[in-house]
Amino acid sequence: MPQKEFLKKLIGKWEGNSRTWFEPGKLADESKVTGEFVEVFDGRFVRHTYKGTIQGKPRRGEELIAFNSITKSFQLSWVDDFHMNYAIMFSQGESTERGFKVRGDYDVGADQPKWGWRTEYELVDENHLTITAYNILPTGMEAMAVETKYQRVR
Repeated sequence: MPQKEFLKKLIGKWEGNSRTWFEPGKLADESKVTGEFVEVFDGRFVRHTYKGTIQGKPRRGEELIAFNSITKSFQLSWVDDFHMNYAIMFSQGESTERGFKVRGDYDVGADQPKWGWRTEYELVDENHLTITAYNILPTGMEAMAVETKYQRVR
């Protein structure tokens, strides 16, 4: 499906479950999440805002998503009140059969190597969206970090 068409299909309100891992293979949390995708600047961008909890504490975040028609790549900026501390992560990547995947890097501490973060958006059908994120260790090993399974509300 064309990239701009994919982004338009995300528009609406969603709810579902989010699962989080802090260590490979060790589920740390499973909780409800609500999200909304809206067009920004006449549909040039899509903003995804979400709210939920993690280990009983409120969490919220926001992504700004675009398809760069010059580089033919998806771009995503992400901020939240849990994972990203006081930073903005920028990720970039390619289309997939039912969505896109992007990769960015984030800081874990002063004088520490950056870690990677890969996010995959998959529109399973018109009413089901899966967003999966993976931590990428400095060694290159990937580990599941967050999986959100949304169902469209409207």
